[in-house]
Amino acid sequence: MLDRRALIVAMPLLVAGCSGGERPYDRAVRDLWRLPDLGGEVPMLALVHAATLAANGHNTQPWRFRVEARAIEILPDFSRRTPVVDPDDHHLFVSLGCAVETLLRAGLGYGWAGEPEILPGGGVRVAFSSAPARPDALFQAIPRRASTRTEYDGRPVDAATLRGLEAVVGQDVALRWVLAAEERAHLTDMIIDGNSAQLGDPAFMRELTDWIRFDAQEALARPDGLFTAASGNLTAPRWLGERLLPMVMTKKGEADRLARWMKSSAGAAIFTGRSETPAGWIAVGRAFTRFALKATAAGLKLAFLNQPVEDVWTRRRMAAWMGEPNKRPDLVVRFGYGPDLPRSLRRPPGAVLLS
Repeated sequence: MLDRRALIVAMPLLVAGCSGGERPYDRAVRDLWRLPDLGGEVPMLALVHAATLAANGHNTQPWRFRVEARAIEILPDFSRRTPVVDPDDHHLFVSLGCAVETLLRAGLGYGWAGEPEILPGGGVRVAFSSAPARPDALFQAIPRRASTRTEYDGRPVDAATLRGLEAVVGQDVALRWVLAAEERAHLTDMIIDGNSAQLGDPAFMRELTDWIRFDAQEALARPDGLFTAASGNLTAPRWLGERLLPMVMTKKGEADRLARWMKSSAGAAIFTGRSETPAGWIAVGRAFTRFALKATAAGLKLAFLNQPVEDVWTRRRMAAWMGEPNKRPDLVVRFGYGPDLPRSLRRPPGAVLLS
């Protein structure tokens, strides 16, 4: 899913000064990635703000919000689809689930318990009632969670932390750990194969390029998509970045990078929902968000490597490898200890609210 990730290429030939907008971008990031202290009043706009910080595919932010006095509806925004990488809107509804769970966790932190209800068409309505405020570790992790697309330091994660991560996923979504060297090697091969298939698809490359934000000025003007610096890469004006992308984004180069990323990770986790429906995919997004917030609270970094679930042939091979050929694996997430990277931007609440 959900963000892209390994495919935003390093551009070693570019000059970092090309972007010219780092300071305004940094200010925008500081203003965005925080949770305000509202002093106990009903924080509906603050909850919308928190929900927009959720993980989502390509940073398309495929959601709209309708706010009532004590309820918020989160509705799919099909105008922000990515039909090549996500032809059946799987990632779109997983992203919606990420926003729902983030909204619920933010509500608990502010003292408002939410009850979600799936709506016709795949939206979700969350009705809120007052409750004791629980600004717990998952609430505090909301503005710190990120998809960290770089090499980690290779340190293992202890068994107690893994048990805690498994516990927050819940019963509606299956979690499979990929920790042993042999299994990690098999998964790496499938990630690389799925990635290579995508790189060979001109339609995929056009769609990906449309969602890349090549420098800070472009990222500020269009606070969505995949900012190159958020993957640890240098920046450039779009006219230059688009021309250099095909030259440096090769199958071999990306395969080598993916192999390094997997080798440096502590492990990976595969999420599989109960059904191939919008409701099932929303449940996957909610489970992943609990996992991601728990991991962030434990000091871990994580990032999606969803190529083998996006390419249909690799997905079938992966399902067979998992021993569940009739099920669809939904998400592949690597995790470990690593550095902080620049953050991506989100559209402000005013841009995603419905009247």
